[in-house]
Order: sequence, then C-alpha cells, then structure tokens
Amino acid sequence: MTDSAQRCGFVAVVGAPNAGKSTLVNALVGQKVAITSPKAQTTRTRLMGIAIADQTQIVLIDTPGIFAPKRRLDRAMVAAAWGGAEGADLIALIIDAKAGVKGGIEAMVETLRKRPEPKLLILNKVDIAKKDELLRLAAGLNALLEPQDTFFISATTGDGVAELKSALVDAMPVGTWHFPEDQVSDASQRLLAAEVTREQLYHQLRNELPYASAIDTESYSERKDGSIEIRQQILVARPTQKAIVLGKGGSRIKEIGSAARAELADLLGCKVHLFLHVKVKPDWEEDQSLYRDIGLDWVE
Repeated sequence: MTDSAQRCGFVAVVGAPNAGKSTLVNALVGQKVAITSPKAQTTRTRLMGIAIADQTQIVLIDTPGIFAPKRRLDRAMVAAAWGGAEGADLIALIIDAKAGVKGGIEAMVETLRKRPEPKLLILNKVDIAKKDELLRLAAGLNALLEPQDTFFISATTGDGVAELKSALVDAMPVGTWHFPEDQVSDASQRLLAAEVTREQLYHQLRNELPYASAIDTESYSERKDGSIEIRQQILVARPTQKAIVLGKGGSRIKEIGSAARAELADLLGCKVHLFLHVKVKPDWEEDQSLYRDIGLDWVE
C-alpha cells in the first residue's frame, strides 16, 4: 500500500485512578509500555503507547488518573491528564465497572461531555462486575456522556479488547504515521528505567510504603561492552520509610533491584547494571527539577 492509505491519530485514555488505563494501553499495544500496580495513581505523567493494525497507527496517550488534587504533585498529575486530552482525535473514557460511579466520576464525566472531541465509553473489569449493575451503570453513563459508542471489556483477560481496537482503527483519520513501525512508546530509556523501578517498589511493598515516593535517575550510560549502567535514588519523606525500602540487612532493596534489573534487561535487550540507594528528602515534592525528570509540568 502507499502512504496515502495510512491512517494515524491520537486517542487520549482518561479516567479515575486505578480504572485500568495503563493495563488497557499495554493490551492494545501488544506489549508493556506503561507500569501497572494495585496502587491507585500509579501513572504520574502522560505516556504514549503506539499500537499498529495493518496501515493504521494509533497513538494512545496514557494519562494519570483524574481525581480531586490536594498536593502539588496531585495538581501536576491532574493537569497532565487534562492536557493529554487536548487536541486528541478521540477521548476514551475508562470506567471501573466493578467500582461504578463514585469519587467524583460524575463531575469528570460532565467536564468531558462539554469537550468537543469525539468520545468512547469503555467499561473495564466486566469480568468481575455484576451484570445487572453493569447494565444500569452503562445506561446512566451513556445518558451523562452521550458517547459515540460503548464497549464492555476486561483489559486483564483481553475480553473485548480486539473489538475496541478495531473501532479505534476505524476512528483514526487518514494521514502518515508519526512514529517508526518498530517504536512502541515515546518514553525515553531513562524514564523507562525509573518507571520500572517504581513499579517494583509498589509491587513489593504495596501498602507498606506510602504513595509519596519517587525515583530519581542520577545517571544512565552505556559501557564499552554495550551493557547499560543505571544509578538511581529512591526518594522517601521519612527515615521510617527508608527502613521499609531497605528491609532487614538491605534484603528488600536487593529484591527490588534484582527484579527491576531483570525486567530492564529484557526490555532493553542487553545486560543492565542497576545501582539503587535510598535518600530521605522530606520536601521532594517541592523539587522543580524532579518534576521535569519524571515528565510533569511544574504547577503552582
């Protein structure tokens, strides 16, 4: 086919924290491009996942969850979420079908309804939702949002994802691709490394470590043998949190580093030397340079 047959467009994936946005983006792309965890608000910045179907390239903008912000970091994340929807060819609103409408979702839907972009309603986690409640939820949200179409999916099991992807393909405008065929994300390798370590932090510590932690990649370099050396510091707010991350005799940070190192080696296709240390920095959320490094705009 010629380039004139190509389609390419942007889809903003929005929703409340823990609705399954990143899991869906990974499923549509066909491989992992965004970190996931049971923790709410895992995604902190806009990240693009690039899905391809025949001659169509779908650029999926995985956004942070939209919620009522309380701190500077919260405000930056919500600003990134709404900013990700600006100028998109389509907005895909993901709702946790099990949780239903709560936590300000109606206000978010009302804001989305007023936006000019075409919208799809995606009810996720239908595999664990009750059917009668699911149908009532769909009816109520359709009345509020007035989307072009509604999809019932499970991003975890893959149910309904193929049908959704087909609909996204049909919605993309004619145009040349924005990214090379073999590129699956716009994230830099430096940012990817920080995200992989943060994911392991969440998976291994779960409720032991508060949300207020961050990964600062101090250096990222290639050695002469082609391997990658990465040095990162894990920022926490209090000494007690540092002790949790380190674990007895440093056992926990070794496990976090080992798992992150293995995943990065697989993602980067080379040997990775990952060095981690923990730093107590009570005011890390007020460090403007850190926001830049993790891909967020500084907000007042």
